[in-house]
Amino acid sequence: MALTPGSRLGVYEVIALLGEGGMGEVYRATDTNLKRQVALKILPPSLAADHDRLARFQREAEVLASLNHPHIAAIYGLERSPSTPSTSSGQAGSAQAPSAGSGQGASRRS
Repeated sequence: MALTPGSRLGVYEVIALLGEGGMGEVYRATDTNLKRQVALKILPPSLAADHDRLARFQREAEVLASLNHPHIAAIYGLERSPSTPSTSSGQAGSAQAPSAGSGQGASRRS
C-alpha cells in the first residue's frame, strides 16, 4: 500500500517514505492529535493476509513496547484496519524523526 505525502491514515498525516523492506514500508508522519513526529510501519496487503506474518508483526510490536531504553524504539500504537495493519513509533532519546533516505526507521523509534 503506497501512501503519498499528505495522505491520512487515522490520526496520522504522511510526510514521506523513509524506506521499505521485507516486512513493509516505513513512513515519516505526524500524529495530528499529539502534534509529534512518528514513524509508521505498514504491512503490505500480501503480508497482511498471511496469518503467520501478522502474528509476527504483533509479536514485534509487543516486544518493542515492553522495552524501555534510550536506544530502542518506543511503540506508540498498533493500529489495525481490514487492509492496513501498522505500528507507530517515536524517536529514541530526544532527537527528531530521521530525514528521508537516512536508512533509519521501522516499527521502532527512528
